[in-house]
This record gives sequence, structure tokens and C-alpha cells, in this order.
Amino acid sequence: MADLEAAQEGPKYRYYVLALLTLASMFSIADRLVLSILLEDIKAEFAFTDTQLGLLTGLAFAIFYVLAGFPIARLADRTNRKNIVAAALAFYSAMTALCGAAIGFWSLFLARMGVGIGEGGAGPPTVSLLADYFKPDELPKAMSLYTLGAVFGTGFGLIAGGILASFFGWRWAFVLLGLPGLLLGALIYFSVKEQQRGRYAPQALQQAQSGFRETFQSFARNKVLLLTCMAWALATTIGYAMAIWLAPIMLRNFEMDTANVGLILGLAFICGGIPGPILGGWLVEKLGKFDVRWRAWLPAVGTFLCVPLYFLCLTADTLFAFLGFFVAGYFFFLFQNGPAVAIIQMSTSSGQRAMAFAFALLVNNLMGQAVGPLVIGVASDALAPQYGAESLNIAVLGTVLLTGVLATLFFIWAGAAIREQEAALRAQEQA
Repeated sequence: MADLEAAQEGPKYRYYVLALLTLASMFSIADRLVLSILLEDIKAEFAFTDTQLGLLTGLAFAIFYVLAGFPIARLADRTNRKNIVAAALAFYSAMTALCGAAIGFWSLFLARMGVGIGEGGAGPPTVSLLADYFKPDELPKAMSLYTLGAVFGTGFGLIAGGILASFFGWRWAFVLLGLPGLLLGALIYFSVKEQQRGRYAPQALQQAQSGFRETFQSFARNKVLLLTCMAWALATTIGYAMAIWLAPIMLRNFEMDTANVGLILGLAFICGGIPGPILGGWLVEKLGKFDVRWRAWLPAVGTFLCVPLYFLCLTADTLFAFLGFFVAGYFFFLFQNGPAVAIIQMSTSSGQRAMAFAFALLVNNLMGQAVGPLVIGVASDALAPQYGAESLNIAVLGTVLLTGVLATLFFIWAGAAIREQEAALRAQEQA
């Protein structure tokens, strides 16, 4: 027993936990975004409009994702977090498989709603648990590695979804992608240890869970949290705009079938997505030791640099240029995700971390996944009579330009707030 406990405190075990939770994130994103590669097949079978597709990819998922996040996050801040993660993973995997039984818009809407509820319960306890496995100076890098789950999930969902749809149809693509998550949920339940809450938090942030009202009052006073949530939500709007609509754009603008689009686009996400979080996390860890503002400044730099590259991608005339500019833009875009999550965890007390992440997801998903895809779908339908197949490119491009500039500004502002908060915490501990 002593040997087992010693192993669970060692560096190998915490990276084992990180690997399992990253794998769970991969299946979460794959289940969430596989719909994008299947949109054209579903649209053809049910004669959906782009507005309806925007509702299915965004509102159906995001509203219930954020609604489920709060009560489950509240529970996670005082109970066993790894059990919640395992149960949520099993639930959203089952609901993904159920999407394959849809008979029309509303049945698919309800199944997507179930996916949102399950995934809403997984994120907050996951990041709260990781914050107790890694020290504050290691957390940005750990969260950036955790971000690789989203990268591989996007690529895996596109590649597997496209191939499975080509061989077995879009319905079986949902079923076959949903099943592995059930096994992973069992593995997390039996092999992951619940860690001491607030293990590495500063003394001033080692607090038990407060009342619901008090928790949100503290969030309202937390400048770092509010600014980072807004910056991350604006940046995420770019991410979802590209992840959801790039496959339909390729199918409409280039002569390609679903399997090839899924394979090529999935590989593009992986090629651009692997080095971005790793380099971003490493740079934040190094630069943050000289000036804590770099925790938010580097995400600002990455977001700013991705915007012109995405512009060139969406206006490219050839497939090679389209993919090349996207890979370069995605590399810089992912500088922000891991550090943003780490800032949210480090700026809140140990008894509020899951709720803080649920709050961030509320802002993030209402803006990035509920409103963003719907606005793009409506704009594409409105522009279609004049611009034809390029209407979707224009709608996505407008979203990227607007939210990219705003996200950069909010990240810069958050950097100044981080330095103020760090100074206040040091003064409080010395008093």
C-alpha cells in the first residue's frame, strides 16, 4: 500500500493522469466536432439550411453545455472530481452514439443537447483536478499539454468521421466514435486518484467552498478572471468558426469528397496544433518567471498573429495555399488556450476553481459556440444569393477579424491585472 501511495505522488503518475485526462479531452472534442465533417451529408439527407446547421453545431450543444456546467462544477468543488469526470465521459459518449439514430432536426438537436450536458460536466472538475497535480509554475505547461487533447480530438474527429462516413454512412460514424469513451470512463474511474484540494494554492487562496452568491460576488471582483474569460471567449469564437465551418467550405469550394476533406483537414489541424500548445506553454513558463504579464501577453501575441493568416486562408484560390495558411494560423492561435485556462485556475481560490472554469465556459460557449456558428450560418444564407459558395468564407472571415482584434486587446488588459493581483497576494502573505 505504501509503495502504491508513493507511486501516486511521483512525477510519472501525475503525467499518467494528465495523459488520461488529455485522452478524455480528445474524445470530447472529437464527439463535439465530428458533426462538422458530417454536415454536408446530413444537410443532403434532411434538406437543412445553413441556419439549421448553425443551430445544431452551436446552440443545441452550447446552451446545455454551460447550464450543466454550473451545478456539476458546484458539486466538483466539494466532492470527488475524478468520479464526476468518469461519469460525464461515459454519458456524452453514449449520447454521441445516439446521434446516429436521428430521424430529423429535433431528434438530432436533442441528442446534441445530451452531448452538451455530458461534456459540460467533464471540463470544470478536470481542470480543477489538474491544478492540484501540478505546481503553479508548471501549470501553464501542463494545461498546454492538456490542450493537445483538443488538437488531436479535432483531427481525429475529422479523419475518423470522414472515413467512417464514406464506408458506413454518417449515422455509424457517430456510433463508432461514441463507444470508446465508455471504456475510457471506466479506466479513469478505477485508476485515477482524487488529489488534495488546494494543494499548491497560495495561502490566501486556500479557501473552502463558499455560498453560491458569495462565489459569484468574488468572481465579479476578480479582474483577472473577468478579463481572461472575455479574452478566451473571443479567441474561442475564432476557433469554433474555423473548426466547424472549414470542412463545409472545402467541400463547397474545392472538388473533394468527404473522406478526403476529413483526412486532409484533420492532418492540417494536427500539424499546426501539436507545436503550438507545446511552444506556447514552454514560452509562458519561461517568460512568466521574468514578468507574470507574459501569461496573458503571449496569448495576445498568438491571437494577433493568427488573424492575418486566417484571412489569407479564407481568401486563397488554391487548396495548397488554403491549407498552408490555415496550419500557420492554427499554430499561433493555440498559444492562448492552455495559458488562459491556467490563469483562470491560478486567479481563484481552491474551493472555487471548478466553478470558475464553469463560469469561463459560460462566457466562452455562449459567445464562441452558441452565438458564433449561428451568426455565421445566418450570414452565409443571407450572402448566398450574391456570393454563392463563397458566402460561407465571407461570413467566417468577418467573425475572425472582429473577434481576433478584440481578443488581443483583452489579453493585453488581463496581463496588467495579473501583475496587480500577484502584488496584492504577496502583500497579503507578508502582512
